[in-house]
Amino acid sequence: MKYHHEKIEAKWQQYWAQNQTFAASNNSDKPKYYVLDMFPYPSGAGLHVGHPLGYIASDIVARFKRHKGFNVLHPQGYDSFGLPAEQYAIQTGQHPEKTTRENIARYREQLDKIGFSFDWSREVRTSNPEYYKHTQWIFIQLFNSWYNLATDKAEDISELIAIFEKAGNATIHAVCDEDTEIFFPSDWNSYSDEKKQEILLKYRLTYLAETEVNWCPALGTVLANDEIVNGVSERGGHPVIRKKMTQWSMRISAYAERLLQGLETIDWSESIKESQRNWIGKSVGASVDFRLKNGEGTISVFTTRPDTIFGVTFMTLAPEHELVAQITTPEQKEAVEAYIEATAKRSERERMADVKTISGVFTGAYAEHPFTHDPIPVWIGDYVLAGYGTGAVMAVPCGDERDYAFANFFKGQNGMPEIINIFNQDISQGAFAAKEGFELVNSDFLNGLGYKEATQKIIAELERIHQGKGKTNYRLRDAVFSRQRYWGEPFPVYYVNGLPQMIDAQYLPVRLPEVEKYLPTEDGQPPLGNATEWAWSTIENKVVSNDAIDNETVFPLELNTMPGWAGSSWYWMRYMDAHNDAEFASADALKYWENVDLYIGGSEHATGHLLYSRFWNKFLKDKGYAPTEEPFKKLINQGMILGMSAFVYRSEDSKKLYSKGLISGVNVHPIHVDLVVINDITNELDIEAFKKHPLYADYKDAEFILENGKYIVGREVEKMSKSKYNVVNPDDICNDYGADTLRLYEMFLGPLEQAKPWNTAGITGVSGFLKKLWRLYFDDNGLVVTNEEPSADMYKTLHKTIKKVTEDIENFSFNTSVSQFMICVNELASMKCNHRKILEPLAVLISPYAPHIAEELWEQLGCQGSISTVAFPVYEEKYLVESEKEYPVSFNGKMRFTIKLPLDLTVAQIQEIVLADERTIKQLDGRTPNKVIIVPGKVINLVG
Repeated sequence: MKYHHEKIEAKWQQYWAQNQTFAASNNSDKPKYYVLDMFPYPSGAGLHVGHPLGYIASDIVARFKRHKGFNVLHPQGYDSFGLPAEQYAIQTGQHPEKTTRENIARYREQLDKIGFSFDWSREVRTSNPEYYKHTQWIFIQLFNSWYNLATDKAEDISELIAIFEKAGNATIHAVCDEDTEIFFPSDWNSYSDEKKQEILLKYRLTYLAETEVNWCPALGTVLANDEIVNGVSERGGHPVIRKKMTQWSMRISAYAERLLQGLETIDWSESIKESQRNWIGKSVGASVDFRLKNGEGTISVFTTRPDTIFGVTFMTLAPEHELVAQITTPEQKEAVEAYIEATAKRSERERMADVKTISGVFTGAYAEHPFTHDPIPVWIGDYVLAGYGTGAVMAVPCGDERDYAFANFFKGQNGMPEIINIFNQDISQGAFAAKEGFELVNSDFLNGLGYKEATQKIIAELERIHQGKGKTNYRLRDAVFSRQRYWGEPFPVYYVNGLPQMIDAQYLPVRLPEVEKYLPTEDGQPPLGNATEWAWSTIENKVVSNDAIDNETVFPLELNTMPGWAGSSWYWMRYMDAHNDAEFASADALKYWENVDLYIGGSEHATGHLLYSRFWNKFLKDKGYAPTEEPFKKLINQGMILGMSAFVYRSEDSKKLYSKGLISGVNVHPIHVDLVVINDITNELDIEAFKKHPLYADYKDAEFILENGKYIVGREVEKMSKSKYNVVNPDDICNDYGADTLRLYEMFLGPLEQAKPWNTAGITGVSGFLKKLWRLYFDDNGLVVTNEEPSADMYKTLHKTIKKVTEDIENFSFNTSVSQFMICVNELASMKCNHRKILEPLAVLISPYAPHIAEELWEQLGCQGSISTVAFPVYEEKYLVESEKEYPVSFNGKMRFTIKLPLDLTVAQIQEIVLADERTIKQLDGRTPNKVIIVPGKVINLVG
C-alpha cells in the first residue's frame, strides 16, 4: 500500500471542513488556549513559501494544545483595508472591494491546501461593514473619553464636563493640549456650545488638530513614520514632505507610562521591548520658559539637564515651530523661509538618523536667560523636531555633542556667541556630556555642585520665579489617525459649523460610499470628495445626497478615512465572538478568552501595530470592556525565509551571456532570472525557455558561453520578492511533495526566529522521511501492524522521542523535533518495529507537524474520529532508565571488544565476568594482568 499524499491530504482537509473539527467553543470546561497569527494583508501575489512559516509554527502549538486537553482558539482572517488595493484600483479601474475579495479567495485556497487547523467559522475581514462598524464604535468611545491622571485611566467625557461646570479646569489633573487655557466654572457656564466643544477637543482621546504630517503627494495621503523608509514611501518609493494639515489624532501619549510599564509583565523578546522603550522615549528633567526679548511671548523647552542652564549659548527651534514666523526679523526672513522649504522635504526619521549634516539659520531674534537676563540668540535647525518635546532646545555646547558641532560650524557668524564652559573639565576637543565626575563653574548659585544636587536646586529656583518646573517627557507622540484615501474605514463623523459630531452608535455602520475615481479631487480633497451621496441627515439618520446639505438638518460627512492600523488594533477580540451583531464581543466571551496566549508575527510591527494594539486594549480595559491590561501574553517573531535567487551574467554590450564558472576576469553584469527557466537542483539554465520568456526578449539573439556544454546560473540568498523572481509557490510544493512535507521542511530549516534560506533541493529528504514513516505501518499488501509486545529498545526510542518533542514544542524549538522524528523512524525501521503500542502513539506524536498523514494512519489503525483531540503521549522515565551498559574492554589502553553488562553489578562481579570471557582469555594468552581498572558504567581496562 503506497503513500499517496495528494489523496490523503484532500480527504482530510474535506473532513475537517465538513466536521468543523477545529471550531472552538465559548462554553467549555476545558482550560482555554488562544494562539493567534498576525493576520495577512491579501495581496494579489498570493502566498510564497516564506509566508506560512509562522502559521505552521502556531498550528503546531494549537494542535499540541488540543492534544493536551485545551479548548483552543486558533482563528484566521484578513487585514483587508489598505493602500495597495487602492493603488491597484487607480491603475486598473477595478473596485478595491472586488480585487480584495478575489485576493482573499486565492489566499484561502492556499491556506487550506497547507492544512492549518484554523477555526474558519470566526473569520474576520476588516473591510466588511459588519466588522468596521465596531471599529467606528471604538472611535466614538475614544472621542467621548478623556484621560484622568488622578485615576490613571480613561473616563467618560460627561464626567469632565461635570467637573468644568463645578470647578473649571484649574485644578484638574488631565492629559490635554499644551495650549489649553485656564478657566473657572463661571467662564465655562457662560461659553457658547461651540466654545465648549472646542475646549473639549483639547481633552478628548481622539481629536482634531493641525498637525505636522508626512505627506506623500504621489500617493495623495499622509503616511505614518513606519511607512517611510529613507525619506521615501515604503510603497512605491515616492518622495515624502512635512506639512501641516488638520487631522484626526489619537492621544496615545496619555498611555505612555502604562505602555512602558506593561512591557515588564509580558513574555516578549528583549529586542522588541527595547524598540518600544526607545519609541516611547521616557526622559526626566524640567521644562524651562525663556522669555523673548521683544516681549512677544515665551519659548518653552524641555531638558534632561537643567543643571546646565548657565551653559546656554543659543537656542534652536524646529523649522516648523509656530513661533518661527512670528519672531524672524525682516533681515533674516528670506534665509529662514528658504531653509524651511528645504527641510520640509526631509522626513523626521531621516532628520533623526542624520547626525553628520549640520545646517541651520539664525532668526535674528533673542530670548532672555531666566537668571542672568543675558540675550540668547534663537536659531532654527532640522536636528530639532517639532513633535518631540516642545520643538525647541536650549543649546549647551559645552555639554552636548550635537550643540557643540552646531556652535563650531557657525562659529564667528552673526548670532553665534562663544561657547560658555560651565564644567571644571577640558572641552577643547569636544563636549563633556557625562553626568558625573565634574563640578559646575561659571554657574552662579550652582557653582561647586554636581548633577543631582544642581538639578534639584535649579528646578526649585525655576519654580520659585515661575519660569519652569520639574517634568517627565516622552518621545511618543499622538498618532495621526487620518488618511486621504478611499479604501479605509469611514469616520462616523459629520460637521456642524466646522465642529465634529459623532453619529449615534445605533446607526452604524457608516458604509463606504461608491465613487467614480479613487484619486483625490481636483481641488485637493480626499477621494471621498468624489462621492455624490456623502452627507448625514440628522432627521432620517442616514447618508443622503450632498445636494441636500443645508447645514441645519443635513451636514457634510468626514472625507478622510481611518488608517490601515485601525482595524488591526482590536481584531483579536472580535475572534472571541465573531458573529455578535450587537457588540464587538460579549462580556462572557471576553471574560472566557481574556487575551492571546501566543502571538506569532513579524518584528517589523514593533512600533506600529504592536504599540497601537496595546494602546487600544488598555483603553478598552479602562472602559470596562477588555478584561486584561495587555492583549498578547507571549510574542514570537518568526524569522524570514530567504529566497535563492538565480543570475545570468551579461557582457557590457549585452551580446554574450557567461555561465557562472566563466565570469572570472570578465566584466559582466548579473541579471535576476525567473526560477521557472532553471533546474532548481542542478542550477542549469533552460536556454530555449529563457529565450522565449517575455522578460528576456532582449537576449534571444545573445551568445551563450557554456561550461562543459551547459549554462550554469549563479545563485545568491536574498529576501523573497517578485522583483527578484526568487519566489517559490507553496502550491507547487504541496502538489509535488505534499503539505505535510512542506510543513516539516519549513520547520526543519532552522530555529523559528532566525532567517534561513530556502533550498528546494533539500525537500526530497523530508519527503523520503514521510515515506519511510508510512512503511512502518504498511507493506505492499496493506497494514502490517501487530499487537505483539514491543522490545525495551522500541519503548526507549518512542519515549525518548515523546520527551524530546514535548519539550521542543513547549520551547518552540520545532526544527529539532523534526530531526528527532527522523532518528526515531530510522531506529524503529532498523528494529523492524510494527508494534501497535509504539506506532499508535507515534502517529499522535507527529500529528501537530504532519496532520494529514497522522489522520490517515490513525484511521487505518482502526481508531475512530479525528486524531486531533486524542491525548498526547506522555513520556515515562522508566523506559529511559538504562539497565545495561555496553562497556569497551581495553588492553593496555587499546579497545579490543565490547561487552554488555547489567549496570547494578559490583566491580568484583564485573571483573569476574570479564576475566572469564573467551575473548579476554584469548587476548591475554596465558598472562595474568598486573591491574584491572574498572569504572562502573564507563570503562574496563586490563593493564600488563
